[in-house]
Amino acid sequence: MTDVGNPPQYFWCVVHHRVETGKERCPAKNLLGPYGTPAEAEQALQRVQERNEQWDEDDARWSGQQS
Repeated sequence: MTDVGNPPQYFWCVVHHRVETGKERCPAKNLLGPYGTPAEAEQALQRVQERNEQWDEDDARWSGQQS
């Protein structure tokens, strides 16, 4: 894995299910990020799920569907 940038940026590839960085990474449409560390990039899908749940809760609250 070649680090490019200062500081380097890491991405999660949703096609290959791996951390990618550098010039030889997949196209942007397949990447989540950038993240500051490989560990943060590995948590990308978990963060997406958590944020989606938060947005669903916010939508319910704003539409009056709060339980």
